[in-house]
Amino acid sequence: MAPGSDTAPNSEGSPLAGRLNYLFANMHPPGAPYTNGYVAEEISGGDAYGGVRLSEQYLSMLRNGKRTNPSPDVLRALAKFFAVPVGYLLGDLSESQTERVEEEVRFLVAMRDQRVRGIALRAVGLPPEVQDSLTTIIAQFRQQMNLPPDPAGPGESDGEAPREQPRR
Repeated sequence: MAPGSDTAPNSEGSPLAGRLNYLFANMHPPGAPYTNGYVAEEISGGDAYGGVRLSEQYLSMLRNGKRTNPSPDVLRALAKFFAVPVGYLLGDLSESQTERVEEEVRFLVAMRDQRVRGIALRAVGLPPEVQDSLTTIIAQFRQQMNLPPDPAGPGESDGEAPREQPRR
């Protein structure tokens, strides 16, 4: 999967590898995606992740599907690092729960853009009918520019605040 990919992980190969690569490509601060070394070091660097020790090489094997059955502690640590439910990495979530996690990831990716953040923040507090008008105007611009009508994918936000993204 290409860095910055906005498509959900596919189930070809290892589902865990697909989900991890999706998170690596999308769940990072502005700039370059995390490296295996950085994530392994952060997780192994203290008690914040339950004392889990994770090597760069093992993380690489998880991401390329050569290892597919990490310990529950490793899965919990990775889920905590990327601020997603451990069930997402396990593939234990329902389809709607998985879509919700991936929608939050897409939202966080969009919010990296300062202009997008500015538009969203300026809409806060406006009456619902004005927000609906703004949505219509944006949809018209997207259509004029031959862009997909909904860049966020299926489902609309329910107004729930997203999880904080991890810090470098």
